[in-house]
Amino acid sequence: MDLVIRGARVVDGTGGPSYRADVGLRAGRIAEIGRIRSGGRAVLDAHGLALAPGFTDMHAHSDLALLRDPDHSAKAAQGITLEVLGQDGLSYAPVDDRTLADVRAAVTGWNGPGEDGDFTWRTVGGYLDRIDRTGTAVNAAYLVPQGTVRAYAVGWADRPATPAELDRMRALVAEGLAQGAVGMSSGLTYPPGTYATGGELAALCRVVAAYGGYHCPHHRSYGRGALAAYAEMIALARDTGCALHLAHATLNFPENAGRAPELLALLDGALAAGADITLDSYPYTPGCTTLAALLPGWAGEGGPGALLARLRDDATAERIRHALEVTGSDGCHGVPVDWPAVEVSGTADPAHGGWVGRRLRGWEEARRLLLADRLGPTVLQHVGHEDNVRAIMRHPVHTGGSDGILQGAKPHPRAYGTFPHYLGRYVRELGVLTLEECVAHLAGRPAARLRLPDRGLVRVGHRADLVLFDPETVAAGATYDSPRALPAGIPYVLVDGRFVMRDGRRTDVLAGRAVRRTPYRGR
Repeated sequence: MDLVIRGARVVDGTGGPSYRADVGLRAGRIAEIGRIRSGGRAVLDAHGLALAPGFTDMHAHSDLALLRDPDHSAKAAQGITLEVLGQDGLSYAPVDDRTLADVRAAVTGWNGPGEDGDFTWRTVGGYLDRIDRTGTAVNAAYLVPQGTVRAYAVGWADRPATPAELDRMRALVAEGLAQGAVGMSSGLTYPPGTYATGGELAALCRVVAAYGGYHCPHHRSYGRGALAAYAEMIALARDTGCALHLAHATLNFPENAGRAPELLALLDGALAAGADITLDSYPYTPGCTTLAALLPGWAGEGGPGALLARLRDDATAERIRHALEVTGSDGCHGVPVDWPAVEVSGTADPAHGGWVGRRLRGWEEARRLLLADRLGPTVLQHVGHEDNVRAIMRHPVHTGGSDGILQGAKPHPRAYGTFPHYLGRYVRELGVLTLEECVAHLAGRPAARLRLPDRGLVRVGHRADLVLFDPETVAAGATYDSPRALPAGIPYVLVDGRFVMRDGRRTDVLAGRAVRRTPYRGR
């Protein structure tokens, strides 16, 4: 044995009862579970600790962060051993030079401008190969981003795709899946993904279904039209036969207080009818996005440069203000924006850092900041409801996703705290989930959704991606005031049987690699 972990409380990821056992590792896999009499080249005394499969962050925005800073303690310290990138329909592959420049500008608030990156890849396979060459603390899977695909094939125009353009999009999605993507994401409130018709989405989802992937939509509304937007995605899954994973499944804004049971009833009806659906959520009430994301979709037509030009034009800026404050823009989910609920969390240019932590006082402040920082600001929106958060996380198809934006001076604490917050706050303190249930939500179920047959469980033969934590002390260190504080009570994390966290400290191990889609042989 390379390592024998003695006396751990094994929480195996199935949701079944935990048990006491030794666990032996060899060549990056779990080799033995039980009472191991022989020693290994190394022995770890794990009495008092729970041993679980490494956690999967089903909704991550580390697309550049894990290349820029392979140390990646933000995720490794939480016990995360796999994260799913390419979210919300916008990421950096597949692209040509023009598309890459536009996407970089559009998502500066998520990932920074990337000025320190070389961006040598253009395909999904090239991006995954780059992760392999660089190495990182944790593994990464990738979703083909529908908005990027549309930008590549159609541009940033608000119009239906032509038949030739639709064929090109189908080919790009198929190519990305063939190169290892696990599915397709869409961002249906973010230009240019928001311009896609239902028929266009259906055509792409049929390609995803043929490859055994899943569709992960940021759907068209989480506010006034939330339930209708969820229903649209469920109907799309039913009509195309494509598995569905609902991204950051929340019900926000005053209109949706206490309405989680309606969403769950909709979900249960679809599951009972045979739909293949999962979802993820983060255990916090505020949301986080870019400030530009709140603007109406029409304002983004033509790409980031055209949006900046509209913001500079007084008459057009007044139209944007009216959509935000009076009618409710689609970017703000059909709800008139409550400016005091919008807190600046980061800027792309440090020269504008004085805005960070401020609540915006109105449109003119927002407009001035968007222009000065060239669409770079990120914001927290304090619009969520705790009762909805708790109800959704209890659902048996729920998984954990941080939606963590690592960019900015004062990011949302979910980026550094989601997984220990589940274990400390919602398991130990509130009892919303049992420990065994929670680990199944954070490890076993994600591996099943990703169709990774040798991950997500503590089983002989499975990969030795593991986390050891103290159930009595595990807690998020990250708060709104100190959002980058690392968690407590997670001393050991292993990827491929190697310690990436040891005694609560990050090692120099870069065992993480790209995790590619498992070939699909049908149901």
